[in-house]
Amino acid sequence: MADFENIAKQFVEYYYKAFDSDRASLAALYGQDSMLTFEATPLQGVGNIIQKLQELPFKEVQHQVATLDAQPADAQGSILVVVSGALLVEAEKRPMSYAQTFQLKPRDGSYYVFNDVFRLVYPAA
Repeated sequence: MADFENIAKQFVEYYYKAFDSDRASLAALYGQDSMLTFEATPLQGVGNIIQKLQELPFKEVQHQVATLDAQPADAQGSILVVVSGALLVEAEKRPMSYAQTFQLKPRDGSYYVFNDVFRLVYPAA
């Protein structure tokens, strides 16, 4: 069995560094069968996903990962990754909490994002 926890950690570090600096570069991490649900909006395919990420209404963002959990997802080597943390957008001083779940599937000796679910987490009223 591959070291799924190490793979998940390396993936998350790379993903958020790329997201924070050049969202278009994330295209290599998705495929035509990839799916993203971003705040209840479902998308499929690398083109639609990258277009959505590039159209987000902010230029500067910084992800701060608080937790990262990973598990093997199936016998083919997929990995389930659950992340929570904080987002600093533009010059905003108050971070927003988020949760994001990825399913990574093996592809050509590496992994790609098959499922990606992103949600902002709002304080309980």
